[in-house]
Amino acid sequence: MFTIDDLADRLGGYLPQGEIQQVKRAFYYAEQAHDGQRRRSGEAYVTHPLAVANILANMHMDHQSLMAAMLHDVIEDTGVGKEALARQFGAPVAELVDGVSKLTQIAFEDKAVAQAENFQKMVMAMSRDIRVIIVKLADRLHNMRTLGALRPEKKRRIARETLEIYARIASRLGINTIRVELEDLSFHALHPMRAERIKRAVSSARGHRRSTIRQIQNNLQRSLDDEGLPSTVVGRQKHLLSIYRKMRDQRKSFNEIMDVFGFRILTEDVDSCYRILGMVHNLYKPVPGRFKDYIAIPKANGYQSLHTTLFGPGGMPIEVQIRTREMEAMANNGIAAHWLYKAGQTDHPIAEGSRARARSWIKGLLEMQRHAGDSLEFIEHVKNDLFPDDIYVFTPKGDIMELPQGATVIDFAYSVHTDIGNSTIACRIDRHLAPLSTRLESGQTLEIITAPGGRPNLSWLNFVATAKARSAIRHALKHQQHTEAVQLGRRLLNKALGGFETSLEELPDGLLPGLLDELGLKNEDALLESIGLGSRVAHVIARRLMDLQHGEATVRSNLPGSRQHGPIVISGAEGMVIKFARCCHPLPGDPVVGHLSVGKGIVVHRAECRNLGELKDDPEKLFPLEWAENIDEDFPVALRLEVESRRGLVAELAGVVTDADANIERIGIEERDAHLATVNLTLAVRDRVHLARIIKRLRNLSHVERISRLGN
Repeated sequence: MFTIDDLADRLGGYLPQGEIQQVKRAFYYAEQAHDGQRRRSGEAYVTHPLAVANILANMHMDHQSLMAAMLHDVIEDTGVGKEALARQFGAPVAELVDGVSKLTQIAFEDKAVAQAENFQKMVMAMSRDIRVIIVKLADRLHNMRTLGALRPEKKRRIARETLEIYARIASRLGINTIRVELEDLSFHALHPMRAERIKRAVSSARGHRRSTIRQIQNNLQRSLDDEGLPSTVVGRQKHLLSIYRKMRDQRKSFNEIMDVFGFRILTEDVDSCYRILGMVHNLYKPVPGRFKDYIAIPKANGYQSLHTTLFGPGGMPIEVQIRTREMEAMANNGIAAHWLYKAGQTDHPIAEGSRARARSWIKGLLEMQRHAGDSLEFIEHVKNDLFPDDIYVFTPKGDIMELPQGATVIDFAYSVHTDIGNSTIACRIDRHLAPLSTRLESGQTLEIITAPGGRPNLSWLNFVATAKARSAIRHALKHQQHTEAVQLGRRLLNKALGGFETSLEELPDGLLPGLLDELGLKNEDALLESIGLGSRVAHVIARRLMDLQHGEATVRSNLPGSRQHGPIVISGAEGMVIKFARCCHPLPGDPVVGHLSVGKGIVVHRAECRNLGELKDDPEKLFPLEWAENIDEDFPVALRLEVESRRGLVAELAGVVTDADANIERIGIEERDAHLATVNLTLAVRDRVHLARIIKRLRNLSHVERISRLGN
């Protein structure tokens, strides 16, 4: 059984004796605090924090991290508080323990909310000290190693959470040793029979291939020695989940995946890496298009290596990774490489580079957290963000930007800066204009075109790939809706107050604050927003204001001779709080009315729209609107054409519409019989006059028998 003395012996290799004593003191404190507590397996509970500290010792973590590992369950599972830990072991250790601890004092609605809130709390602690997540990963790794005592459904839940969150975080921070073990342990918990079968097949395949692997390894090592390149060749093993995913996603058999031989060559410096690459390409022919240089352009988690695929003996594929020993340490330890090198080289470039990347990632997490509506939305953003398959594109100045596979122009704009993303109106890819939804490819150069009046579009959410872009767009749209709702609410309330010969600006001081207190609202903007979104009725608010002003006396509006505000003027460019009904497709020039819909604002209908029904008798829900004089927008309108069926019909109709300076948004054809068909067209036009001109041109076609405008 592993003991505190065994750990102390291991720590003697890199920690001074005084710090080792502090770690031992933390262990004895935890042992006393957890006295009488047992794990599900029956072992004394303190064996868990000791095992977590041992995992961190393998990563050469500092003594404060090891102390936090010893104490990480003390706040959660015993009566000891954060202040007591701070007095005993110092504030940094207490903060680490608090960051890893769960939120146990709050009652959550369900398990998902609790997990999301706990993760959100941990992110805040990570932003102050990155060691929080390293301790948490070690804690999760030991819990995964000891899942056997849990119920099957709980095993699966923990394994699924580990795969979705913690294994990806380990990958994002470059801690490959922990990531691989977390993934394989999760695979065993989720699919025990599949994992066992693949494990047996791998063991059998290695036995059959041992002589071939040894032959290739010897050939590579001999060639390196002949060239005077001091290096070590080692075989590279695929882990179980990686094999399973390739079989499932690429629809390959086990033998196809295992037929690829993997080797890693470790050398002393970067120059030797490129010289070794030339040597292996001379020894075995390279497979075209299968070379990747992650030394010149590292992955997001700091991973660096040269990857190449070769045609080996008999044409069998050989995958070779070439890297320095420091890059190997970075690939295995990631952000923890900072502590691995810290004893002798505090400014080591690999260690400092890993810290800088980790800080950048956590900064992005905090930005997503600010923009997210709640903890569940935030954790979904984080899951989307934790996929490290990347592409590399360039700014006009030649800077390299890293984005996930499938990223678009909008993702690039937001990765540069949130304000740039919010004001993007166009872009150039390799100096040519391109749609904002274009999927990017490695090597492209992007130039973003912005404008002061630019703002995010709701449709962007349909194609963006990064969590940062998605959360920033949602945040901006919420702010945009708030601003527009306040403006609309002001117009509606002033219109209602016009019936009492007053306005919002003319109300006596103290009147509006009194109403806000009565309604439980924070400020004037909150009231106006609720009116603009249809949650409150402007006429009711106006009457209540008049009641308060005149001492609860009954006040009647619209008296003879009273001053009336005219209809609300609309232009079609108001934004998110004025929408146009799809049932009747109103156009400039049509008589229109507004229907106040809760949560949406004003929905504009044609005055004769049958869907308005009983609302026509309710002046609080339905009110007149008026089109602005100069409107520079296109509006959809639906037409139905009865036509003779003939070849080239669609092209002919499209030509007429285009010549009339309009766009076809949608077209559908229904065959009525061998000679007649019904064509449903949705066009984008400027106004009724423009529509009339298009209809006239369509009627001039000999095979068009009837045209009608749709709108119930």
